[in-house]
Amino acid sequence: MPFEPFRAAVAVHGILRDGERTLLMRRADTTHRDGQFGLPAGHLDGGEDAVTGLRRELREELDIHVDPGSCRLRLVLHTAPERISDFEYLHLFFDVARWDGAPRIAEPRKCTELRWADPRATPDLVDYVGAALAAIGRGETLAVHGWPPGTTSEPGRSTRRGACG
Repeated sequence: MPFEPFRAAVAVHGILRDGERTLLMRRADTTHRDGQFGLPAGHLDGGEDAVTGLRRELREELDIHVDPGSCRLRLVLHTAPERISDFEYLHLFFDVARWDGAPRIAEPRKCTELRWADPRATPDLVDYVGAALAAIGRGETLAVHGWPPGTTSEPGRSTRRGACG
């Protein structure tokens, strides 16, 4: 089998909670999952660490300021490419315990709605976000999503507590 270069991107996701509810954003005009709900998120720009990138994204999308000490990595999710021209993704999901400011739509061309909701009861939630939140709920720290059977150690399933194989 010929060597395929590893083509991956890294995205950071912020999990902001109000009791049992999680802040969700309805995506718009992004060419990816428009109309569905996701978490505030974005790509790392390069030249920044993951927490700095997360804080930048939350400031850009929600106009809030986050103390870096309040960000706790909860899950790494490795997703398969959705299209042949797409990248594999490493998604880093962070709990964000404290922030300054009231979240608001700061990028109205990319988001049409903010909603504090139970993601389990949100039918139009991005599938890999739902899978990630479910894995976090089970105490997992590493999960895979979207890989065809036979390409991962546990096809279509999460890896418990970061264990290998």
